[in-house]
Formats: sequence, structure tokens, C-alpha cells
Amino acid sequence: MQNIPEIENLIKLISKLPGLGPKSAKRMILKMINNRQELLKPLAQNLSEVFKNVIRCKMCGTLKSNNSPCGNCENKSKKFNKICVVENISDQWAIESSSIFQGYFHILGGTLSNSNSQNKEDLLINSLVERISRDNIDEVILATSATVEGQTTAFYIQDALKKTNIKISKLAQGLPVGGEIENLDDGTLISAFKNRKKLEA
Repeated sequence: MQNIPEIENLIKLISKLPGLGPKSAKRMILKMINNRQELLKPLAQNLSEVFKNVIRCKMCGTLKSNNSPCGNCENKSKKFNKICVVENISDQWAIESSSIFQGYFHILGGTLSNSNSQNKEDLLINSLVERISRDNIDEVILATSATVEGQTTAFYIQDALKKTNIKISKLAQGLPVGGEIENLDDGTLISAFKNRKKLEA
């Protein structure tokens, strides 16, 4: 293979994406180069636009356009009384696609763990408390994964919400131990939501 620095750097970057290795990255890059006008140019332009204009909402953690109000936490057309707390945006998308939950989302952006540098402040717990009060929320559903980190994070949030006197529930049966929300099928998610259990303080 020719040693072209631009392509080598692109292979390294694309290989870092989930589910992709160097071979898959090379195939993708060749496909784009062979279709410069139809794929490569619009992809480069779109990536640039996403980089400049798409950010994480500082209140709820979901993605939003830089110059627009957040469609999740600033939704004025619908008044929900529930907030579903998830670890990542991919979890939010998985639950939304199942259509089982009608309410607001709160995306933590990770979990508490001794093995990573995630700080409690980064998980937007304070803004969650603020949203509960501001939006007259009746129930917080903890939809963290069934991993050790996910359960630790759920316990921490439950403790942080003690003073709010709000109903706190957690996804129930159908959620396998060690399972991550984004990898669950719709049937499993529906079962987990319908059979969620109230957590006692």
C-alpha cells in the first residue's frame, strides 16, 4: 500500500470508531476516494458542520444545535412529568426508538467508576435536581445499565435525590446482569419499563 500520510491518519482515526478496525477503515476510505463528489466532499462538509454546530446541552446532556434551544429539556409544547436518566445518548436513542417512554431524558454522559476519570460534577446531577423542581417532575426513572458502574451510579443518584421526596424507580426484569441499554431489543426495553420498581430511600 502506498504511504500517503493523509490516508494513514484517516485510517487511524476511523479505526477508533466502534466496530471498525483498520481493514474496514481502508475499505471505507477507498469507497469515499472513488466517489469524491458523491461521498467524500459532502461527508467532509457535514463533519465540519457537526463539529461547529452540534454540542451537548449543559442542562440535560443530550445533543443540540449550537444556536437553538434544547428540544429535550426546553420542550414547551409538551409537559411531561417523568425524567428517564440514562448513561449515554445512544441509550436515549434506543429507548426513543422503542416508543415505550413518553417524557424527558437526562443523559449523564458516563458512569461513576474507579477505573475512569469521570467526576460526579460531569454527570449533571445538580442540573437533574434543578430540572425536577423547575418542571414539576413526579418520577425519575433510573435506566442505567446492569453493570457494576451503572448500579453504582444509580445508587449515587438515588442518594442525591433523597431530599426531593420524589418517586424514584429503576428498570426491572428483562434487563440482564451486565447488560447495556443501547444493546437491548425493543421487547426487553418495554418489559423493563413496564415492570420498573420503586426504590425506597
